[in-house]
Amino acid sequence: QVQLVESGGGLVQPGGSLRLSCAASGFSLDYYAMGWFRQAPGKERESVACIGSLDGGTYYSDSVEGRFTISRDNAKNTVYLQMNSLEPEDTAVYYCATGFWRSGQCGTGLAETWGQGTQVTVSL
Repeated sequence: QVQLVESGGGLVQPGGSLRLSCAASGFSLDYYAMGWFRQAPGKERESVACIGSLDGGTYYSDSVEGRFTISRDNAKNTVYLQMNSLEPEDTAVYYCATGFWRSGQCGTGLAETWGQGTQVTVSL
């Protein structure tokens, strides 16, 4: 069964850090571009960061550039999102997905398989 499982979400104070993990099962991530997306209440799902399959080229949204880092460990079949300097505006459910983006690109329209999401809440 093809599955993506996110973990690492939680409650953190503004300025804090979290690392999200996305573990794949039932298939190998080696040949897939991977992405992190988020959806806040009442808002559309938006791109956060994506990473290419071959050259590892990355994309970051303007709102997270310089604060978040996407990485992948193909040996562990896992993708990570390191989130630093978190802000209340980062509060959302975070999803990982496989997709067909070219290196340096991202977007929900080309996403294929989604995880179930993990809640991130940034608050005092």
